[in-house]
Amino acid sequence: MDSVKEKQNKAFEHLKTKMHYKNAMQAPKMVKVVVSAGVGSMKDKKKIELVANRLAKITGQKPAVRGAKKSIASFKVRQNDPVGYQVTIRGTRMYGFLDKLLNVALPRTRDFRGLSRKAVDAMGNYTIGIKEHTIFPETPDEEIKDVFGLAVTLVTNAKNPKEAEAFLEYIGLPLKKEEVKK
Repeated sequence: MDSVKEKQNKAFEHLKTKMHYKNAMQAPKMVKVVVSAGVGSMKDKKKIELVANRLAKITGQKPAVRGAKKSIASFKVRQNDPVGYQVTIRGTRMYGFLDKLLNVALPRTRDFRGLSRKAVDAMGNYTIGIKEHTIFPETPDEEIKDVFGLAVTLVTNAKNPKEAEAFLEYIGLPLKKEEVKK
């Protein structure tokens, strides 16, 4: 089975007839993967620490703190209070994370039937919402009460959504089959 990096390198040959490429440099590539998670309650310092530790284990990289953009009195949040964590992964770590996501984590998702084709944005990026971080093998199952969700954004250099969808499907993203309208 080919890894994501090997498939990306072969993407030009696969997509050149479908997308009418003339040069290998026209084929889309993965630029980066951004993993982000909110911390929820500001009062629970242990949960904030737990989210940071689990994200570091899942991605293999220390997450950066993201602060609140403005103060909201009704939520008791002040400007620059930590409200989430974000990790940007590039290079070799990115390909390792993608292999783990596509071959280990997504198949462990409960009632998984594929990802939506509508999640590709106008810039050619794809965002996956994951409800439980426990689908990753690095997370121990003993602390089930502290389950949090995270968002994984796959950033490509594709020029349009159709090109990005074809590329992501080729590298192994399990997209749902197109539904035929009656």
